[in-house]
Amino acid sequence: MRAHQIMTRSVITVTPGTPVAEAARIMLRNHIGGLPVVDASGTLVGMVTDGDFLRRAELGTERKQGRWLDLLVGRGRIGADFVHSHGRTVGDIMSRPAVTVSADAGLAEIVETMEKHNIKRLPVVSGDKLAGMVTHTDFVQTVADLATVVPGPTPDDDGLRSAILDALDHAACKHCRFNVVVRNGVAHLTGAVRHDKERVTAIVAAKSVPGVRDVRDHMWVYPPPEDEFGGGDIVSLQDEPSTDDDQPL
Repeated sequence: MRAHQIMTRSVITVTPGTPVAEAARIMLRNHIGGLPVVDASGTLVGMVTDGDFLRRAELGTERKQGRWLDLLVGRGRIGADFVHSHGRTVGDIMSRPAVTVSADAGLAEIVETMEKHNIKRLPVVSGDKLAGMVTHTDFVQTVADLATVVPGPTPDDDGLRSAILDALDHAACKHCRFNVVVRNGVAHLTGAVRHDKERVTAIVAAKSVPGVRDVRDHMWVYPPPEDEFGGGDIVSLQDEPSTDDDQPL
């Protein structure tokens, strides 16, 4: 499942020139905690969230300046704090560049990005244009939808599941790394694979089993490619098992 399959496409936006007070009213009126900021061409240039309204001169919550603070953090930081607390337009207080994912990003990448940056809403882009928004609520809805469309198993489904596991084993897939659920002849492959080739192999193997009506792909690649080489700063969804044999079906 990809970002474009779960994202909200109708997104309320503001421009860098939108007054801060107007942005606050838009967020309150629409019960949302963040707004993508786009320029006249529709290019995403930043993000403003409810957190950007915490340190405001109107509230008396701006960061206090002092001589020692000047020495410790420097005048550049103090100037930026002043602009953020006293700025009158969205362009003064927005985060830039915005943290984004592409429309083809998988669920694991979206979750990792949200956790790494401690954010609840993530703009989805196509090139440099805003395509939609993914929020925590979208994941709740996706889980609810999966629970709705996947009924209880039948004896035939149990037989198909065993046959699919055998087919995966013969195809040299490490099926212990993800779950196989069959409902009404539809196989749901859910969990982690090591790379996209293993994902394709698993799908082909499952489809090759007689009686399988369709195969639904809910898999993601873990660890991400950059993690295999020691790079990146990825937050795992769960503790990684010590061996393949320790991983749950």
